[in-house]
Amino acid sequence: MTATATVARRRLHLADLARLSTVGLRTRKLRAGLSALGIAIGVAAIVAVLGLSASSQAGLLAEINQLGTNLLTVANGQSFGGGTAELPTTAPAMIARINGVENAQSTGAVNGTNAFRTPYIPTFDTNGLSVQAASLGLLSVVGTSVAEGHYLNTATAQEPVAVLGATTAQLLGIDHIYAGERIWVGGQWFYIDGILKPAVLATAIDTSVLIGYPAAERYLSFDGHPSTIYLRAQTGQVNTVDNLLAATANPENPSGVSVSQPSDALVAQADAKSALSGLFLGLGAVALLVGAVGVANIMIISVLERRSEIGLRRALGANKGHIRIQFLSEAIMLGLLGGIVGVAVGAAATAIYAHTKHWATIIPTEAWAGGIAASIIIGATAGLIPALRAARLSPTQALWSV
Repeated sequence: MTATATVARRRLHLADLARLSTVGLRTRKLRAGLSALGIAIGVAAIVAVLGLSASSQAGLLAEINQLGTNLLTVANGQSFGGGTAELPTTAPAMIARINGVENAQSTGAVNGTNAFRTPYIPTFDTNGLSVQAASLGLLSVVGTSVAEGHYLNTATAQEPVAVLGATTAQLLGIDHIYAGERIWVGGQWFYIDGILKPAVLATAIDTSVLIGYPAAERYLSFDGHPSTIYLRAQTGQVNTVDNLLAATANPENPSGVSVSQPSDALVAQADAKSALSGLFLGLGAVALLVGAVGVANIMIISVLERRSEIGLRRALGANKGHIRIQFLSEAIMLGLLGGIVGVAVGAAATAIYAHTKHWATIIPTEAWAGGIAASIIIGATAGLIPALRAARLSPTQALWSV
């Protein structure tokens, strides 16, 4: 027999390797499934965290694009004495005249006035609600609308009529407007004319009871000074308008004016969620480590249980490399099985949660590809030592244990 024929006969073909590497998985299904479970949990956690983070950011960016990044707010800052600096009553009109400002509307906090469902509620139980005078064009500027009823108009702004923010309505237990529906505001009854949808870029509106400026001055002794001015700037002139707002709103004390861009808060919120995602990625990595230990343990036990198989194969001509690659491939297949299941579970969890939040489902390539690659590497690493131990067994040692 020639040397070439000997080499060809001793070569382990890919089809044979595939059958051999799945022997342990096919004959011990429950044990194989449990050992792959740790890897599956770790990969699922990583895929779900990265998928939810990407889907959340995509949903947030879509929401920001829909609401616009050109909303700016001007609010009371601090005076030199450390108190609250008051905006002039002319501030909204002055800001509206800035070149590049499309629309400016305002609210004014009615200090010392609280709103209750009935006059029998203890005065200290305010639920954190505020009473604010509001201009008539406010909703279009802050990017919200009416969920129920109507917003203030020229007539209702003169009378004891209120519109509730989304959170305010929930806290007061009002989910529907009935004829004659009213609440107790500042020691008198105000009729409810509408309930607003959540204002994502102006969350202070959600916890407010809104009334017209004339009604606030007539019934609640409001001084007419705005506390927050909301404005929309032309898209290309946001920074230019931003730089002019403080001096325009209060020329005598520009340092007592606070200017902000609400969309920046949403971006910061996304960054905070990304930081929190790092914690869950760490937990997923721990689960992968536990899964690797489980695979290594199972492979060591498998080598001990299959000593007779190893000895018989060695006696029939299998060399050390054949035995080594057989058990190493089995460990890799075990890790790959866990990785595939983990990717499927993580993707399904992401899709379900994103659907409930009305987000687009996004599974980053690095999530599923990284999960599969990590499971293969973990399987190979965990199976390396057992495979080397199996290869070192001589045929006589292995068969002697039969």
